[in-house]
Amino acid sequence: MSDTGLPARQSAVYLLDQVLGEGRLMSELLTAGALDKLAPEDRARAARLAQETLRGLERADRVLQKHLSKYPPLTVRNALRVGTTELCTGTAAHGVVNAMVELVSRHRRLGHLKGLTNAVLRKVAVDGPETWAALRPPRLPKWLRGPLVQAWGAEEMAAMEAAHFQGAPLDLTAKTDAAAVAEMTGGQLLPTGSVRVAAAGQVSAMPGFAAGDWWVQDAAAALPVKMLNPQAGEVVLDLCAAPGGKTLQLAAAGAQVTAVDDSAARMKRVEENLARTGLVAQLRVEDARQSDGQFDAVLLDAPCSATGTIRRHPDLPHAKDGSEFGGLIALQAELIDHAWTLVKPGGRLVFCTCSLLPDEGEVQVDEALERHRDMAADTSASGIDGINPAWRTPEGGLRLRPDFWPDLGGMDGFYIAVLRKAG
Repeated sequence: MSDTGLPARQSAVYLLDQVLGEGRLMSELLTAGALDKLAPEDRARAARLAQETLRGLERADRVLQKHLSKYPPLTVRNALRVGTTELCTGTAAHGVVNAMVELVSRHRRLGHLKGLTNAVLRKVAVDGPETWAALRPPRLPKWLRGPLVQAWGAEEMAAMEAAHFQGAPLDLTAKTDAAAVAEMTGGQLLPTGSVRVAAAGQVSAMPGFAAGDWWVQDAAAALPVKMLNPQAGEVVLDLCAAPGGKTLQLAAAGAQVTAVDDSAARMKRVEENLARTGLVAQLRVEDARQSDGQFDAVLLDAPCSATGTIRRHPDLPHAKDGSEFGGLIALQAELIDHAWTLVKPGGRLVFCTCSLLPDEGEVQVDEALERHRDMAADTSASGIDGINPAWRTPEGGLRLRPDFWPDLGGMDGFYIAVLRKAG
């Protein structure tokens, strides 16, 4: 990493400009190579700084508010936000202030604001940390917070926001022996069988990565396959499969897996992970609505708002405004109906979304049960180890939220239902 940290900080400000100014997601920016010119350690630091700033955006803005009579242009404001986040979370003031002043001074149009940057951040260095620590966990933007409070309640929403602000540890799924993976990585074995690593460094350098003993997968995201309970030799279709954690789980269970996704780039990652773990699946790049065949089981992890993953993706509520959610909800219903035609009589469909919105979970399954007379919710499937019976929902699904397991570090928000076809 560079001595001043300037390339990483400059790139963090660029990422914030894109998320907050252009409504772009960080995952899209990184996939498109936004940080490819940086050294690996600078690249990791830039992404981490941007994420930490987005996670605490409301706090940073509150701290800055008393030192600004009006907001400067977005790039300077974002430089101040990154600087404030660093100053309020323990980074040495001298390095932060100098780097941010340098960063602004180099800007072709905004260089004249280096004096403002210097003055504001020096004041923040004095009183910012105390102000920051006294503030509540940042709230979600109103467009998303309103519907979620309506769905789950104000107290529950505050607990979810606290979980979002904490961020997410690294969760692993073991190919065979979870206890052995926990031991080799220094991780904790979770109630549902995932392994949680609190202070993970570079993933590819961790014990067992090169040998293919495990893959990265949030504990909540590992539950749909556990509820599907694939058996050796079963013919299983994994729809909307990338990035492939569920494909790997199905293959590790001995199922004959066909994985479908419409993104060739994302499917490349599935291919790489299969090669690393020595597991086998047939991969097809196509629209899930075009898939055909008859299967013992179908797993549909449908495209959704991804509002359950804000612990990991704090850019999401700032880059989106909810305008595309209606189209996603319609697509989910279409995918359920098509997936149902691919399930053999007596077979099962697992429908899941990493969403906190009931319209993308409980309501979808309620309406699907109305549409399909040969469909029934299989509530026995949620009786697996580590599942709290209180997570069960009236229509027969399972609701997971970020505020669950608060003492263990939370989980992604997910909805999962196992649907059986009449024999």
